[in-house]
Amino acid sequence: MTSKIGYRPLNVVLRPQSPALDAYAQQAGVSSDAIATGFRPHPDLDLTFHGGHIIKDLVFVNRYLGGAAAWNDSDRTNIDSALEKVLTDPGLENIIAQYFFGQPISTTMLPSQFINHRVGRRLFKDQAEALVKEEAASGALRDTDPASTVLCLMLPRGVVLVDGNSDGSEAESPHAKAVLVDDDQADSKHGLGGYHGSVNVDGQSVYYAVGVYSEGDNGIVAFDKPWKNVVATFYHELCEARTDPDVGEVIRTGNDRLLGWYSENAGEIGDIPMSLAGGDLSSVMQEVKLEDGSIEPIQLQWSNKVHGPEGPDSASN
Repeated sequence: MTSKIGYRPLNVVLRPQSPALDAYAQQAGVSSDAIATGFRPHPDLDLTFHGGHIIKDLVFVNRYLGGAAAWNDSDRTNIDSALEKVLTDPGLENIIAQYFFGQPISTTMLPSQFINHRVGRRLFKDQAEALVKEEAASGALRDTDPASTVLCLMLPRGVVLVDGNSDGSEAESPHAKAVLVDDDQADSKHGLGGYHGSVNVDGQSVYYAVGVYSEGDNGIVAFDKPWKNVVATFYHELCEARTDPDVGEVIRTGNDRLLGWYSENAGEIGDIPMSLAGGDLSSVMQEVKLEDGSIEPIQLQWSNKVHGPEGPDSASN
């Protein structure tokens, strides 16, 4: 029996105290300032497993939009290297593994590539999803299982990301239409950093994440270099994609049985810490020391174990 929900689940990364956060919070039925007072334990915000698909052995692949001319080589190198490190670090894996019922988890990164596709000043959701379909059809996922693979679309400098369609259409289903977020508040100039979802390719769900090159007034700026902002955004999205991959289908259909790990009070695994950060992004977007001794940027994820955001040091204790 299908269960219908009356709210729009969160599948986005949003800057605290931003118009976008306020807009999505209203539609999702969650508080936009849940803990401005600090990170004391909040078991009321813990994630609940709804029975949907989750990804134990994650595979991801980065695609850099705009072609090589739109990117600095050092940015691509730094982003690829840091994402592979943070997603395979044992201390950070320990936090995510608690949501897989005692099973070990793994992450594999496929070689990244540029997409020589002209990108306008704004990228809309239907355009992003069309690119995902094209990349999947051209073999971007290689021989991996689509049910465990996420295609990451990296937007070049200056491109604004919109969580809405380019033709102005409101929604893909009656349920989604009922909880549409105003496009004027749902772009990366108003606090949106990225989102994740899925598309149907030959009857198979193909998962994706898309994020902006955060600098200036575009996206979520937390670090001294834009590539670090990109890494933190995609770390957020990939952690959410593996613990709640079918949230896009939930938004389209309203069927909450497809949800993976989700907090009805605060959203997905990455949403909760961001909503609690208030005006202090540094409380959740940090450069952390990994087991190999390197220091990399991440966004802290929610841990039911401590009922709050947890970093790699405490995860290994």
